[in-house]
Amino acid sequence: MADTLTTPEVDALDALRVSPAAHLAEAMEAASAASVSGAEGQAVSLREIPFTVQLGVRAIPGSESAQAVESSLGVTLPTAVGEVTGDADGLHVIWMSPDEFLAVDVSRRQRPGETIAAEAALEGLPGQVVDLSANRTILVLEGTEARSVLEKTCRADLHPRAFAVGSAILTQVGQVPVILHRTAEHTYRLFPRASFAEHLVRWLLDGMREFTKDA
Repeated sequence: MADTLTTPEVDALDALRVSPAAHLAEAMEAASAASVSGAEGQAVSLREIPFTVQLGVRAIPGSESAQAVESSLGVTLPTAVGEVTGDADGLHVIWMSPDEFLAVDVSRRQRPGETIAAEAALEGLPGQVVDLSANRTILVLEGTEARSVLEKTCRADLHPRAFAVGSAILTQVGQVPVILHRTAEHTYRLFPRASFAEHLVRWLLDGMREFTKDA
């Protein structure tokens, strides 16, 4: 999944991109800075990871199509609800349904041509790889009280016995459908669709207020 285009024109266009939550960056930074810190660390913080690589994959695990995609991506596809394969800090694949997956790379920005290699690998085979990088942004909620903030309005059971580190689920936070990926003990990534990003950020900022110095 290496960059396929690095022309000056692409770089110039990339510099003009504006992420779905960019206009709330200062508000997120201020709320995070006001978060109470204790012996175990900061209570809660919120930030956006913009323009990550996100590829929608359709293939039946174990099939020739799945093997072709796995060979192209260099990561196996998950086979069970909640499973995530690969490197959470780099390229990883999230289970969405029995034959649907989301490949995510948070280590770099999306570039044109992300699907070329996988599409070539699928030539003549059933299946699909589509660049969905503009479909969702990623919000990172972390800190000792991150789960408490989510539990105010998340419809899933987030207790560690039900939602372990490394798991990802489809759920709702407030009224917003999200992919929720628990990447560390106190770190959660939320994937809202771009059009819902502002609403979700404001919703989370309100939920964080309890844990700030100004509360």
